[in-house]
Amino acid sequence: MDIEEEIRALQLDSAEGNGVINKDDVKPDTEMTDKMDEEHDSWARNLEGAKIEEVEMAEKIDEGAKDSTVSQQVKVEPKVKDEEAPALENAEVLDEVEENKKRHLNVVFIGHVDAGKSTIGGQILFLSGQVDDRTIQKYEKEAKDKSRESWYMAYIMDTNEEERVKGITVEVGRARFETENTRFTILDAPGHKSYVPNMISGAAQADIGVLVISARKGEFETGYERGGQTREHVQLAKTLGVSKLFVVVNKMDDPTVNWSKERYDEIESKMVPFLRSSGYNVKKDVQFLPISGLLGSNMKTRLDKSICPWWNGPCLFEVLDAVEIPPRDPNGPFRMPIIDKFKDMGTVVMGKVESGTVREGDSLLVMPNKAQVKVLAIYCDEDKATRAGPGENLRVKLSGIEEEDILSGFVLCSLAKPIPTVTEFTAQLQILELLDNAIFTAGYKAVLHIHSVVEECEIVELLQQIDPKTKKPMKKKVLFVKNGAVVVCRIQVNNLICVERFSDFAQLGRFTLRTEGKTVAVGKVMDIPSSASA
Repeated sequence: MDIEEEIRALQLDSAEGNGVINKDDVKPDTEMTDKMDEEHDSWARNLEGAKIEEVEMAEKIDEGAKDSTVSQQVKVEPKVKDEEAPALENAEVLDEVEENKKRHLNVVFIGHVDAGKSTIGGQILFLSGQVDDRTIQKYEKEAKDKSRESWYMAYIMDTNEEERVKGITVEVGRARFETENTRFTILDAPGHKSYVPNMISGAAQADIGVLVISARKGEFETGYERGGQTREHVQLAKTLGVSKLFVVVNKMDDPTVNWSKERYDEIESKMVPFLRSSGYNVKKDVQFLPISGLLGSNMKTRLDKSICPWWNGPCLFEVLDAVEIPPRDPNGPFRMPIIDKFKDMGTVVMGKVESGTVREGDSLLVMPNKAQVKVLAIYCDEDKATRAGPGENLRVKLSGIEEEDILSGFVLCSLAKPIPTVTEFTAQLQILELLDNAIFTAGYKAVLHIHSVVEECEIVELLQQIDPKTKKPMKKKVLFVKNGAVVVCRIQVNNLICVERFSDFAQLGRFTLRTEGKTVAVGKVMDIPSSASA
């Protein structure tokens, strides 16, 4: 024990010499004594090497004690960092494991304005535990103050003041929730016809769609009739690659409906032929179910027979969890259309991975401006990840490009196989509904929406008309076409855009043409010039 006392004396001397004695300084010394106790026991067992070890120990502690007070403040910070680093690594490893275990799906909520899309989105988040009771109470009070008691659930999704005052969604709301097997991203699309371009950008990122229909008397009819958003949204969803559709008949608790089977059947019988004509296989890809978004009935748990004796089917969470995932290629060439960008200690781009896998440290290409960039960090939802596969919504931090050099519609792609860029391409179009006195001919101008690109375009030449019955080209030369026609034509845009042939890559090869706030045609890219810079 003599050695220990000597060492303690040395340490206290050095601390006094520096003129500082406080609790923090003494703490390391007591730790040292504990260490010394352990070491002393082992010396007792091994007498031969004892003296050498004692001398070395004394020297070390002597040195450490001399500059302990000087370096203490400096040492505190790295220590915290060292503790944080393994924690971060563990979180990343956990994230990787979690990512492999649960699949990820994007669900877009579409339908006529006021059908209850935001309320259903809010209710889903509340039922899955993403929003606490206190927040709900706050929103209830806020809605009551505006004399809009039934809007409080929508406030979870509609976050800005303009949306809350008017009660309509403007931007595509985003939120996340999880079920047993799946991580979901909710995309709450606006239903108002003025904001259809925003709805298109939301649906373009979705894997599956939930079409919300109001069962309230008069509301379903308004949405379904010509000019109602129910029709346009269904056609756009099909064109934008939403292959599976869940049709939820909302507001079944309304006094005008009161869970009536007759009303539910009437809505289903009107919707089925329309969904079929829009290209959906109703038996395989469409499922109807009644719910109440405001009360949360038939959402997380099945309906009570006392409320609705005739419904024996599943609830919304069950059908979402059981949906078959669209096929994806994690080994294909990397493609991520950019939907947004911002600055955050570097350039950060947002988008959904359509194909391939991205890893931290990868070198990629931003097209069409051919800027070579390096991936500094990947964020999946809010979590940092080291890699991400297709179907994930990502924020990717890049070096080698400035934020102002990126526009939405640009595509982040692999160096080895970049995406083709064009100013002209051949497409097959289906004319839906032209404006009153318009004829569709060479020289027709419209706005082209393809993945996240929005660009003005012109029809340069009509090549041939397709017979809708035989699906074969007609022999006679075509100069103009009317509603319902299918035509092959050449389309020209002013700026370089990134597209793929529909046959190579469906998600980046389908598009819509809109003019004066109406969708006039939907189509797919048939061919791109061989000179297309890639």
